[in-house]
Amino acid sequence: MTNSIPGYTAGTAAIARSPISLDAFARMQQSVLFGDDDIRALRQSHDVVKDQIDAILDVWYGFVGSQPHLLASFTHQDTGEPIGLYLAGVRRRFGQWILDTARADYDQAWLDYQHEIGLRHHRAKKNRTDGAPSTALVPFRDLFLLVVPVTTTLKPFLAARGHDAAEVDAMHAAWVKSCLLQVTLWSHPYVKDGDF
Repeated sequence: MTNSIPGYTAGTAAIARSPISLDAFARMQQSVLFGDDDIRALRQSHDVVKDQIDAILDVWYGFVGSQPHLLASFTHQDTGEPIGLYLAGVRRRFGQWILDTARADYDQAWLDYQHEIGLRHHRAKKNRTDGAPSTALVPFRDLFLLVVPVTTTLKPFLAARGHDAAEVDAMHAAWVKSCLLQVTLWSHPYVKDGDF
């Protein structure tokens, strides 16, 4: 499936090694209280979300599309009009990101791809994957703050398969922690050298 997603290059030679080591990432997990229970909860969520990807993305895209300052990152640099092909390409990779997050296989290949995702939001590599004539940067303030709408709107989907409230809460908490970890990793290109 992932081979058919243009620009999805996780685990390939096209991805540079993350400047964040697995040991440093383990310390980040400790900082956000992310442990084995969270891994189990994320993996439990995989079967919950895998058949709801399009519906989840409809909600997330609906939110971004309703906020002109967020939609701006997907618009033409000259006209300010949304770029449909760019939005569609990102959506396919975003769907795979949901599955990758829920699989919780947080190894070196995954860590390397998180760095690539950060570069693709930053002026270092934004627009290259899709050849889009879009804006040069996803502002970091928008990237980081989207953790709240993404994880808040995900909770009803986590509850949609009949799990008890404690299981839903555990899956949701694990998603919040994982998203915070990932967006922190994505921040690396935005941070001054030596300050990460």
